[in-house]
Amino acid sequence: MKILLMGNPNVGKSVIFSRLTGAKVISSNYPGTTVSFTSGYAYLDGKRTEVIDVPGTYTLDPTCRAEEVAVQMLEESGSDIIVINVVDATNLERNLNLTLQLLERKIPIIVLLNMWDETRHKGIDIDVKKLEELLGVPVVPTVAVSGEGITDLASRISEYYELSFAKTGNMETHSTEDRWGHIGTIVAQAQKITHRHHTLLERLEEISIRPIIGLFFAAAVMWLAFRIIRLIGEGMIDYVFDPLFSRLYAPLIMRLSASLGGSGFVHDILVGKLIDGEIDFTQSFGLLSTGFYVPLAMVLPYVLAFYFILGFMEDFGYLPRLAILLDNIMHKIGLHGQAIVPTILGLGCTVPGALSSRILETKREKFILLTLLAIAVPCTAQSAMIVALVGRRGGGYLLIIYGILVALWMGMGIILNRALKGESPELLLEIPSYRLPSISALAKKLWMRLASFLKDAIPFMLLGVILMNIFFTTGLVDLAARIVSPVLTRMMGLPKTVVVALMMGFIRKDVAVGMLAPLELTTKQLVTASTVLAIYFPCIAAFVVLLKELGIKDMAKSAGIMLSLAIIVGSLINLFWRV
Repeated sequence: MKILLMGNPNVGKSVIFSRLTGAKVISSNYPGTTVSFTSGYAYLDGKRTEVIDVPGTYTLDPTCRAEEVAVQMLEESGSDIIVINVVDATNLERNLNLTLQLLERKIPIIVLLNMWDETRHKGIDIDVKKLEELLGVPVVPTVAVSGEGITDLASRISEYYELSFAKTGNMETHSTEDRWGHIGTIVAQAQKITHRHHTLLERLEEISIRPIIGLFFAAAVMWLAFRIIRLIGEGMIDYVFDPLFSRLYAPLIMRLSASLGGSGFVHDILVGKLIDGEIDFTQSFGLLSTGFYVPLAMVLPYVLAFYFILGFMEDFGYLPRLAILLDNIMHKIGLHGQAIVPTILGLGCTVPGALSSRILETKREKFILLTLLAIAVPCTAQSAMIVALVGRRGGGYLLIIYGILVALWMGMGIILNRALKGESPELLLEIPSYRLPSISALAKKLWMRLASFLKDAIPFMLLGVILMNIFFTTGLVDLAARIVSPVLTRMMGLPKTVVVALMMGFIRKDVAVGMLAPLELTTKQLVTASTVLAIYFPCIAAFVVLLKELGIKDMAKSAGIMLSLAIIVGSLINLFWRV
């Protein structure tokens, strides 16, 4: 089967084409002409189907070279085709002229009523079922710029292909005069026009998908979301989890510590090292201390806050629009618009970002996303420490750090997209109208996600703490410090004392950045160390989740990329620093 997209000029055919075929398409001239057309492939019910964006035409009685090519392409495509006739729903009468000509040729077609959102805004009411009845073919309302209706189109194509073509498109040939008379009859029965004003939510729907205004709108939404997430997360840590651990849990652990003699291998594994005779939940590294505190008191509050905001934006109808808005950008790095959701989550905490990568369809996409997430998307806690520490030296130094991270995100994404075999799949999303979420549905979704997080993250987190504790206890960490210190000092220009911060970064990156403060680093060294800490490796909670999602082999590749980039970027900053 071959699909031809046909319609008048400027009705949104090319956007519909990109929604069906994704990013990898071929543009060429029709043989013997300078008229160009585009072809690509869509996957419908798992079948690879060629899609051709035919040059725009008002009629099958050509009046220019482009229309001649359109007719030739239709005639030379053979019998095993479906024509998707893209119609401007706000100008139904003019567009139906081509529709009827296609039907007169007994060609199986599906009519797309594009710009469906504009019909609502202009008070145009089209009875889709009635129009289907009058034309005798499927009619699908779509909004090309947002992707609304594309999923329905894909399913209708698959259903339609199963039908006998002899049962569709049977319309008698009309003269031009009779055809326009027939169009008038169809429009009179299927369309009504009334006057109405936009609602506030409709105006927001329109603004949020505009290419330029939509980006500013998205930035405002993300800023507000992060403010709320930080407020909820920090509030829960300060007023719920920290008091619980310090007042109730810490005394119990201290009793266990005393019963184990206060030191020793078993004590260090279970309780961890005592700091000034007390439990330090971020530095003791015990299974029952740091092992529980990090996922429950440090990560869980932000995860809860993120999932609450994420669920709200999903149910409200904003996230699909954000995905559509950024789809073209994401395709350049081998992903599609839905990958923006794990990226946003990663800005708060890498763990939920990594877990949400399951929405992606292929191992290739997941590898690209999780690698970029680890090297170029610092979590909120780490960003807060970088801003607090580096920002004191001047805002320009913050721009250097985050400019490097943005460049890495885009540059490495492009490189991985070209280096890894495979295609970037098309984004098929149904775009809902804005609506206030149901509290019960939101709560249920939040609980399911939190349960999944606790089930997936905590066991691996505990395993990671045990392994790190064994490394510290056996002296392997000191050995690693001696091995990597020449790279730090000679290539990156950093003092040996930074090794301790790098080791801490594997447990908690914001704490690692904070450990740079007493080292009396120069501004150059501080920027270098902060950038390397952001790139070189995820914290242990994120690492174990990445390992679970990618597997050992792909995680090894990803880790190799992270470490190599950290060395390269740190060395380049040291070499070219002129600030």
